[in-house]
Amino acid sequence: MPKIAIVYFSATGHTQQVAEAIAEGVQSVAGTEVSLHRIVGEDIHNGRWSNDSIVAALDGADAIVFGTPTYMGGYAGQFKAFIDACGGIWYQQGWKDKVGAGFTHSQGLSGDKLNTLTGLSINAMQHGMIWVGTATMSEGATPEKTNRLSSYTGAMAQSNMDQQTIGSGDHQTAIILGKRVAEVATRWNK
Repeated sequence: MPKIAIVYFSATGHTQQVAEAIAEGVQSVAGTEVSLHRIVGEDIHNGRWSNDSIVAALDGADAIVFGTPTYMGGYAGQFKAFIDACGGIWYQQGWKDKVGAGFTHSQGLSGDKLNTLTGLSINAMQHGMIWVGTATMSEGATPEKTNRLSSYTGAMAQSNMDQQTIGSGDHQTAIILGKRVAEVATRWNK
């Protein structure tokens, strides 16, 4: 049974909604198990992130999906602290050959979200992971359309400042990514 871990930071809840939709997609694949792990500020002391239970869950997973809002064209600082804290895992190549994927959210239609996803994929590649993108065509640019932001590197979502929930198209795109990660992890485990 492949285990998929979703690790993310979310300040306002929008990125968490994307994480939950990805989990929904994972759960649609029979025989998979999913767990969500939220990076919180309380785990950061003197600029360093530490949470042994999250690290243990990621170490035990067959796939890890990374998620962070895009702030000022890159990762949220809290998520970068998590990435930096996993340097020892990188040094030992502890996540080598795990399936990896990523997602991000911002208020701007672009917001330079591609830079965030590129950074997530580079981090995964440095760990020796196998990166999985969305592999779904854009249906159009309106909020109800799947992959409306035309991202193939990972799932992108966008919400206006006064919008409480992510749009239905972004939600569906996240489900598609979660399902694909679960299917790839299942095939990779055989």
